[in-house]
Amino acid sequence: MADINGKPFLEYLLNFVSAQGIEEVIISCGYKHEIIEDYFKDRFGGLKIYYSIEAEPLGTGGAVKKALEFINADNKKYEYIFILNGDTFFNIPLKEFYGFHKTKNSDLTLALKTLKNFDRYGVVKIDNNNKITGFEEKKSQKDGYINGGIYLLGKRLIGLIAGSELNLPSVFSFEKDFLEIYYNYMYKEKSLNFYGLPFNEGSYFIDIGIPSDYESAKTELPEKFII
Repeated sequence: MADINGKPFLEYLLNFVSAQGIEEVIISCGYKHEIIEDYFKDRFGGLKIYYSIEAEPLGTGGAVKKALEFINADNKKYEYIFILNGDTFFNIPLKEFYGFHKTKNSDLTLALKTLKNFDRYGVVKIDNNNKITGFEEKKSQKDGYINGGIYLLGKRLIGLIAGSELNLPSVFSFEKDFLEIYYNYMYKEKSLNFYGLPFNEGSYFIDIGIPSDYESAKTELPEKFII
C-alpha cells in the first residue's frame, strides 16, 4: 500500500495484470491485511480478488504455498499461474512471456532483467536455449540477468509445491530456499525444466525495497504505466 502519487503501489500492479487479460488474482497478505481488503474489496476493475491471509509471516515461499493450498481448497484447477512480487514492477508483455513458457514446455519460467554494475541482486544463469543453469549469490557484478520478480508456474510444479511430496516447511523463501536449494533436485530427480526469458531495456523495472528507489518510483512509475 506504499503511496505512489496518491495511489497504492499495489494498484499499479493490479491494473498492469488486468490490462493484459488476467481475470483472477490472489493477494497474499498478513499484517494490516484489513487495509488492503477494505481498499480493493473482492473486485477491482475487471479483476476478481481473493485474499490469502497469513496469521504470521511465512516468507515469499510460504506465501506461495499457502496461496496454492487456497486454490486447491476452492477446487480450482489451473494449467499455470503467474506470480508477481508485491514490491516490484516489471512492465513486460505477459502474453509473450506465457507464449515462451508454453513453447519450452517449461515447469517454471522467470522473467529476467538485464542490469549493469550492481551488487543488490543475485544473478540467474541461462544457456543458449534460455534454460536456467544456476543461481549466483549477491555480489558486485559488471552485468548479468536478475530475477525480475515475475514467474510462471506450470501444473506439475504447482502440484509439487501445494502437495506433501517435497515436504516444504510452512515458512521459507521462494527465491533462496526453493529456487536455489531445490534447483539441482528438481532437475535431477524430477526432470523439471526451469527457463528464464530476458526482456530488453524497454521493459521498465523498479524495486521499491529501498528508499531511493521508492522515491524514484513516485516520478517514474506514473510515466511508465498510466492508470
